Amino acid sequence: MTAALSRLSHWPRALTLAAMLGAMAAIFALDTLTEYAVAAAVFHTAVILVAVRWFSPRLVIAITGLCIALTLGSFALTPAGAYRTGLINTVISILAIVITAYQGLKMVAAQNAAHAARTQLMRLAQATSLGQLTASIAHEVNQPLAAIVTSGSACQRWLAQQPPNLAKAGQALERIQGDAQRASEVIARIRGMARGEAPHKQRFDLNEAVREMARLSEADLDRRGIALDLLLAPGLRPAWADRVQLQQVLGNLLLNAMDAMDGIKPTAAAPRRIAVATQALGQQLVLTVTDAGAGLSPQARSHLFDAFWTTKPNGMGLGLNICRHMAEANGGRIWATDREDGRSGAVFHVTLAAAGDTAAGVLHG
Repeated sequence: MTAALSRLSHWPRALTLAAMLGAMAAIFALDTLTEYAVAAAVFHTAVILVAVRWFSPRLVIAITGLCIALTLGSFALTPAGAYRTGLINTVISILAIVITAYQGLKMVAAQNAAHAARTQLMRLAQATSLGQLTASIAHEVNQPLAAIVTSGSACQRWLAQQPPNLAKAGQALERIQGDAQRASEVIARIRGMARGEAPHKQRFDLNEAVREMARLSEADLDRRGIALDLLLAPGLRPAWADRVQLQQVLGNLLLNAMDAMDGIKPTAAAPRRIAVATQALGQQLVLTVTDAGAGLSPQARSHLFDAFWTTKPNGMGLGLNICRHMAEANGGRIWATDREDGRSGAVFHVTLAAAGDTAAGVLHG
């Protein structure tokens, strides 16, 4: 069957070649039987264009040579007309045939090069996507893993006391379990995002999600000597978003805020504090994270959410890029501004939808 299909696939080319040879013969006859003033040989260019479409460059060159030979032959056999005019028309026809063949072959070569470039680009895109996915998972899992290490060390210290402080050790173990679960959820969400899966939207208490992330960040905040202020608006409607992704965004923003204040000495006028606030804005909820760092430079503003762009010496440049993708996937957005109180620092704003009747119907239907 394969051999039969192979033979059938050659039929269109064979028929095309036969039709081309017939057209060339007709053009030769027309050019020979008419006067010199009729430049019928120029129609060989149409044959060349068809050959470029169907055949290899070597065969196109052979057909071009045959067209030129037929043009010269018809000029020699033409019986009547102004010889000088015929000579000029013949030269023009041959030039047209050569230029058409050259441009046609050049076009085909360009198309082949473009196809090869697209194929290579697709391979690079696949490799880059895999690299970005790996880097994203490494970046996002690093935070809960670091928290697990911190809680594990704390648990060891509580157990090493005489007598052991079992209550504190138990709390540290609970934090380890929570962070391990969060790491697993982070991997699942990033893999889903890479596959183009929709976020797992649900109703949840935004303020409680913020408090949970604040508790998970306590150890890192204490180690760096940074205070955290929670300015949570009471009576907020439930949020309608992927809770895990929202907490990933908040965790990244808290980590960036802490990093922004590294090396800055606290003063009475500029204490080392981070403020996390929530508020309602129409049908949306707004989450803000304010730091007391050096602020954002013009260059940082233009590249803030670009992948693999970072000002941190050991940064990967993925945190804010992931935050933007997650915020947009949940129907919100993220942006940064300067502080409004005139102090140095930056404010990151994240919007997300408040749950309405439609969301409730989806949840309970």
